[in-house]
Amino acid sequence: METEGVQRTVPVCSLCTEQAVVYQRYINRHLCGTHFTADVEHRVADTIKTRQMISPQDRVAVALSGGKDSTALLLLLQRLLPTWENVRLIAITIDEGIAGYREETIRSAEHLTVRLGIEHHCISFTGLFGDSLDAFLTGRETQACSICGILRKKALVVGAQQAGATKLATGHNLDDEAQSVLMNVFRGDLPRLIRNSSGESSGKFIPRIKPLSLISEKDIATYLMLNDAWNELPECPYTHYAMRREVRSMLSGFEYRHPGTMLHLMESKIKIERYCKGSVISEPLRSCRECGDPCSGDLCQVCLLRHTF
Repeated sequence: METEGVQRTVPVCSLCTEQAVVYQRYINRHLCGTHFTADVEHRVADTIKTRQMISPQDRVAVALSGGKDSTALLLLLQRLLPTWENVRLIAITIDEGIAGYREETIRSAEHLTVRLGIEHHCISFTGLFGDSLDAFLTGRETQACSICGILRKKALVVGAQQAGATKLATGHNLDDEAQSVLMNVFRGDLPRLIRNSSGESSGKFIPRIKPLSLISEKDIATYLMLNDAWNELPECPYTHYAMRREVRSMLSGFEYRHPGTMLHLMESKIKIERYCKGSVISEPLRSCRECGDPCSGDLCQVCLLRHTF
C-alpha cells in the first residue's frame, strides 16, 4: 500500500534532460527514447564493423521471418545502409508450412518489405523438399526444432543463392547466442562452439552474419515499440519441445540476478574463437558426397535427415 503524499521521482536520461524510458542495469544507465534508439543503432553498426560483416558491393540477403528479431534486423540494416558503399538488401522469407502460425508472420514480412521498398523472395518447404514441416513432423514432434533448423538453413541458403547474395544476415540476438554457447558447452561440442560462419568461405558457402548478436531480446522489443514497428504475432507451436526453452529460462534467471551475464558469455565465446583459430579443434570443411554442399562429415545434415524420412 502506497503512503499518501509520497511522490515518485521519474528517472531522467543520463545523456540529456528528457524522461528515461529504459534502464540499462549492467552499466547503470538511464536512456530516453532518442538516445536508446541511437545506442542500439551504434552497437549494431559497431558489431558489423568490428566483425567485418559487410563489405562494399555486398548484396545482403536478410532472413525475414516477419517476427520481432528479423523485423528489427531489416529496419536497422535499412537505416545503416547509407554508411556502406554500394550495398544492397534483399529479404528472404521461408514458409515452412506450419498451419495457423506461418501465414500471419508471412503477411507481416510482406507488409514490411513493401513499406521499405526492399526486394522480397519467399521459399517454401513444400516447393524445395516436397512437403510441409507439419507433414515431416508427424509422429516426431519432439524433434521439431532440430529438423526445422536443418531444413530452414538449407532453404535460406537456396534463397540467398537464387537472389545472388554475397552475405546472409540472420536475426539471432544476444539471448539466442548466449543460449547457444551454453547448449554447446552442455553437449561438450567445442567445434560448434568456436565455429564462425561469417568468416572467409573461399567461395564454398555464403557467409552468414549476425548483426544483432550483442543486442538483447528486451532491447529489440523496446526498439520496435519506440519506432512504431511492434506487431503482436503468434508463437511457433513447436517451441515447447525445445531444449533451448529450458536453457532460456535458466539463463534469464542468471541475467536478472547478475546483469551482464549474457554479454560476458558472448565475450568469452569470441575470445575462445580467437585462441582456437587455425587449431586442430576446428573441423575441416568437406563436400557432401550426395549433394556436394559444404559440411564437416561425409554427408550434410539435410541428406542425413532425408534418409530418415
